[in-house]
Amino acid sequence: MKRIALFTLLFMSIFTFCFGQGTWIWYPGDYDIWLGNEVNNRRTERGAFFPPFWKMDSHYVLIEFSNEFDLKTPEEIHIYAEGRYNVKLDGKLQEGMPQKMILPSGKHTLNIKVHNQSCVPAIYVEGKTVFTDSSWKVTFEDKEWIDESGKASDKSTTVYQNAASWNFDSPAQRPSLFKLDQMPMSSLGMTEVGKGTLVDFGKETFGYVTFHQLHGRGEVGIYYGESREEALSVDKCETLDKISVNNDKAEDFTLPHSKAFRYVYIESDEGVHFDSLSMMYEFAPLDYRGAFRCNDEEINRIWEVAAYTLHLTTREVFLDGIKRDRWVWSGDAIQSYLMNYYLFFDSNTVTRTINLLRGKDPVTSHINTIMDYTFYWFMSIYDYYLYTGDLHFIKQIYPNMVSLMDFVLGRTNADGMVEGLPGDWVFVDWADGFMDKQGELSFEQLLFCKSLQTMALCAGITGNETDEKKYTALSNALFSKLDTFFWDDRKKAFVHNRKDGIKSDEVTRYANIFAVLFDYVDSEKKQAIRENVLLNDAIMKITTPYMRFYELASLCALGEQPYVTKEIKAYWGGMLKLGATSFWEKYNPAEKGSEHYAMYGRPFGKSLCHAWGAAPLYLLGKYYLGVSPVKPGYEEFSVEPSLGGLKWIEGSVPTPHGDIRVFMDKKTIKVTSSGGTGYLVFSSKSRPKTSRGKIEFLGNNRYRLFLDGDGGEYILNYRAIL
Repeated sequence: MKRIALFTLLFMSIFTFCFGQGTWIWYPGDYDIWLGNEVNNRRTERGAFFPPFWKMDSHYVLIEFSNEFDLKTPEEIHIYAEGRYNVKLDGKLQEGMPQKMILPSGKHTLNIKVHNQSCVPAIYVEGKTVFTDSSWKVTFEDKEWIDESGKASDKSTTVYQNAASWNFDSPAQRPSLFKLDQMPMSSLGMTEVGKGTLVDFGKETFGYVTFHQLHGRGEVGIYYGESREEALSVDKCETLDKISVNNDKAEDFTLPHSKAFRYVYIESDEGVHFDSLSMMYEFAPLDYRGAFRCNDEEINRIWEVAAYTLHLTTREVFLDGIKRDRWVWSGDAIQSYLMNYYLFFDSNTVTRTINLLRGKDPVTSHINTIMDYTFYWFMSIYDYYLYTGDLHFIKQIYPNMVSLMDFVLGRTNADGMVEGLPGDWVFVDWADGFMDKQGELSFEQLLFCKSLQTMALCAGITGNETDEKKYTALSNALFSKLDTFFWDDRKKAFVHNRKDGIKSDEVTRYANIFAVLFDYVDSEKKQAIRENVLLNDAIMKITTPYMRFYELASLCALGEQPYVTKEIKAYWGGMLKLGATSFWEKYNPAEKGSEHYAMYGRPFGKSLCHAWGAAPLYLLGKYYLGVSPVKPGYEEFSVEPSLGGLKWIEGSVPTPHGDIRVFMDKKTIKVTSSGGTGYLVFSSKSRPKTSRGKIEFLGNNRYRLFLDGDGGEYILNYRAIL
């Protein structure tokens, strides 16, 4: 084995010496859209193809790649492409589709134009100094023209962008061939039930079912279930497969399409036989960089199941759920991004999902057709910049932000507010009770205002001063109306909506939650919202993990971690007590038995593995370990840990520079960080002591310690205020 490893290392050294480290490149966003379309169109409903019901865009089918070089000596390059292509050297068209060519010494321009209808036009060029990377320019229209004399155009309005890439770093790694990783997994066993065989894989999973020693003649029905009841319901289960067997020789057979399941029920004709079932588990190869542990084993189990839930739904892109939709929804995605920042810190899947959701111009509808989901898309972009510091992506996506916001602004009313128009889906949340979605919803105006503020921030960081002033003025104008139009002094809360200029009496949690999270109200109103809405059982309760994510985050922002700990244990712990091995799309503790599986008018319509169910990852990372970026890319960060009624907590939060590790009990706080600078904020009954650095007293038992991200550990002795 050592000899093989040394040979591989020697080969790679020789290859790198002979050729630079190239990578496959393409037009920015195109691979994300193409790959996402492949994913979005894998959904089936009882064997029927079920595509998304919103506008789907495609990649550009003709792309020009170009770069300039100054070579000291002639150099041979090899060219690989996904599609038909031609090559120009210094504007001169080369014969055929050359797979290799000699570039002469001196300054030269190389242009490669690729056409591909079925997948993304992409190229890989390798030479000693000339190779494809992000320095190459790409365009989908070169706007070239020639007059009657044969003279080419002198000027062009062609817009070039830097090429995009991912991790396809060899000629054989063609982007169109990308597949997630797979590994074999066995079942817990098979049980004869009714007319068939029930197979239990022990937990929610995703992949391809394999029959071992399958032979005979006849039909086989394969019925999948996230629950035992669903798998056994051959007439009502959400997903199924049917195959014909005509084979006397016993062979292993793997089904061609992936499914989500825990249980698989098999019914077959008498002439069909097999020995056992296993599966090929399909997954994204991601590292669990984030971690959380505490003295409460139920909380630890909740974190572990939440991490597994997010991993199952993190695929080529962030999916909502793995059984039913298998689609990319913006409201689900923004929460996946935030949870991802505290578990994987996988920025590639974030940008891939953002690009897929946005698609291409022209804009003809809201993202996923949902008004609120458009606003979440805007908000997610600044979140991404804050956590990663990736300015290049913000500059690249900004024109698409402008055109989408133009669409939104074109649909505002006389008061500059948004309300549902024909073709708009005003979602907000799944509610166990009536929710009026007519008129101007306060919830939508808050998200709209935050989106305008995001536009102003992104305009500023990309150097678009005129846009920055425009969006700042628009956001200020809308913000000034929120209190007047929606705050009710009698109810001490934001009312739900306004119709025909008349303020309603109904109070729901949604706008009030976001008013706290966005810091749109002063401390007096925050406390009023806390008492009159968030802790008021008379207000319609939230029964989806989707909005519990924001509700509990707002309570944490108000310092209610001990209350939130109890809620996490009751809500997510409640799912665990019912046997959940991943977290659900919706959970209502009042439901009983098979009621927990029903949704959308179907007995097994509910997703039992849903991305937004993994909310504890974010809550425990941001509000218990207390780690969050203050400046983009964690250049500056804060650590404000809270025990939340627990005896001790410990864990790590990933950043672009490394991990920030935190430990806290009632007497000691330990923090270690690599890269960036930050500060630790905490409360103590008595004057604390530190192993390094200087503690600053903030008043009212509050202290701050500045942290140098040099990898060293800070140890504080303090007395917790319980």
